[in-house]
Amino acid sequence: MALSGYQVLLIGGMLLTGSINTLSKKAQNDCVAPGVANHSANGTATEHSFNHPWFQTVIMFVGEMGCLIGLFVVRQRERNRYRRENIERLSEVSGSEDVVDTQPRICQLVLAIPTICDLFGTSLAGIGLVYVNASVWQMLRGSIVIFTSILSVVFLKRRLRWVHWVGVAFTTIGLALVGISSVLNESNKHEVYETAIGISLILGGQLVSATQMIIEESFLKNRSLHPLHVVGMEGTFGFFIMSLIVLPAMFFIPGNDINGNYENSLDALYQIGNDPKLLVFSLLYLMSIAFYNFFGLAVTKSLTAVHRTLVDACRTIGVWVVSLLVYYAFDPSFGEPFHKAWGLIQIDGFLFLMIGTALYNELLDPAYLWYCCKSPSPNTPVTASIQARDERAPLLQENRVSLYD
Repeated sequence: MALSGYQVLLIGGMLLTGSINTLSKKAQNDCVAPGVANHSANGTATEHSFNHPWFQTVIMFVGEMGCLIGLFVVRQRERNRYRRENIERLSEVSGSEDVVDTQPRICQLVLAIPTICDLFGTSLAGIGLVYVNASVWQMLRGSIVIFTSILSVVFLKRRLRWVHWVGVAFTTIGLALVGISSVLNESNKHEVYETAIGISLILGGQLVSATQMIIEESFLKNRSLHPLHVVGMEGTFGFFIMSLIVLPAMFFIPGNDINGNYENSLDALYQIGNDPKLLVFSLLYLMSIAFYNFFGLAVTKSLTAVHRTLVDACRTIGVWVVSLLVYYAFDPSFGEPFHKAWGLIQIDGFLFLMIGTALYNELLDPAYLWYCCKSPSPNTPVTASIQARDERAPLLQENRVSLYD
């Protein structure tokens, strides 16, 4: 089926905003700027790296809150359509054109549960991003396929076919290759143990994110909530939880941040105010979150979840290519270099991740490989498998996994 211009625009917007999201978040970590007065430097403002993953989570939640604007637009359109379709009946019954509001209320407290998962999953992955390159971070997020499949079997009692487990196996091999290439890459700015810790935190964050997806499916599947509603309210709950509880607690917990705090959010605000580049990266990160969710939902609605998965895979390529381009053509302090030996292993890992994701989402059927090697008759098992797979296509949505931000 040929794509319309509108659909191409949606795909391009999702790819662009998704890539900007990852690149701008990593670029924030690469910025060096003065912050609050440093007590150990006679009260002067010293320059230091922007290392505030928990504050970045707040920026993410603010971006998600922007989805409520889209929700209000959608609800207004629904009210207008309802009014047009029922204006005569409403006038006859009550003499009024008022719309009976059957839309669910905005504040849904149950959404606070997946919000907490989103909070910790994003923050753990954000801490891990400090110690790895953006492309590696993006690839390691593919581990959500593994965790989601296992949790869905354990808690949702879902039965996965053998092709799904083959996809999980390919994904596991890909993650191992990407992790090894990142740890042993001599061009990495961090020590081996720091990179290993970063990878562990990213994988832990994806485990929490997979738990979030399972909770959302089990608690919210029958509530008929619009996706913009879910994302927007999770952003709202997350913003208040972070601002009123988490960030104040991080400030008073001893740590390695400036002035002995675990994370000094006031220092983050000062650094953003003192460095125009950091301010631009922060605004790009905030806006890309909102627009990425919008374009992702629009792609799923206009096309399918399959297209969204493919765009996510292309997003990984885009992040890697742009990171290399920035490093070699513009500023070596941003982006990442390509190591001739370990970079090739990273490419192999990426290919395994692509194949694993395609198999798990049933974008690639192993039966077609046999079909390409020889031409079986219509009654052969291979052809029957292909026909059965095509007949099942509408039922595959529940097993597809899209890599969210």
